[in-house]
Amino acid sequence: MTRVPSDSSDSYASQRPSGEKGASPSIEASSSSTWRSLNVRTRRGHHRTQERDLPRKTPSSTEALLRRAHFAGTNVGSLCEHIYRTEGPPGVRRVLGVLSLVKKHGAAVVDDVAQIALEAGAPSYRFVKNYLERRPPLPLSLRQVDPLIRQLTLYRDLIDQRTGDQT
Repeated sequence: MTRVPSDSSDSYASQRPSGEKGASPSIEASSSSTWRSLNVRTRRGHHRTQERDLPRKTPSSTEALLRRAHFAGTNVGSLCEHIYRTEGPPGVRRVLGVLSLVKKHGAAVVDDVAQIALEAGAPSYRFVKNYLERRPPLPLSLRQVDPLIRQLTLYRDLIDQRTGDQT
């Protein structure tokens, strides 16, 4: 559906364009009747932004986010830089996802997985997330010598004493 400004008011007159169903452009106009953006429709759940609508310089908030990623680990920073470089502004959400994985799993673990992702040629948030979900958990290591852990023979003797068994 194409949206164009009507005669002189701020309301819009809508009309259905002729042609293919999924390839029609959506044009939005601001209240001052200047053209704001032309977004070409794509599959459901996806979007494309034209090159002229992208910011020319990386926003300062995104630069701060990428600095946080480099602070978490060199491989995490390289991964996040690659994500932002290839995907642009929509990739910022994936960078935030990588940083949340750092918070959840720890910087060292995610840095190792980011290195694996970069070496495997699949530097993406999805790869890191799936790898972290599917990796085997680290074995729990119990200290065998600790003043709080008593020997099993002491527990056996206590149970025998309480139950009255003299074996």
